[in-house]
Amino acid sequence: MDILKEFLRDEIQSEEEGLDIINFIESFNIRNGEYEGNRYVLKKIDNLNFFIFPEDIYPDGHKEVSGCISIYKTQLLKEIKEWAQSKGIFKEI
Repeated sequence: MDILKEFLRDEIQSEEEGLDIINFIESFNIRNGEYEGNRYVLKKIDNLNFFIFPEDIYPDGHKEVSGCISIYKTQLLKEIKEWAQSKGIFKEI
């Protein structure tokens, strides 16, 4: 399972979604916290380090995390921008 590729595919389907995620990543006003997407959570540990993991919530209310990656801010931004441009979501960023 490639968590990063699945995160990009599932969470960045429009320019608005992509820009919301980029703004969360780049914001110095958010020192740590979570961006909850459709299925994936992007957890900001500090201004430079992030965790990405799928979070499945079942009808009985229990949650399951089936994997996690850590990624550095510059690499994450690079991956998002390249993926979105390749899919025609971002024209130029």
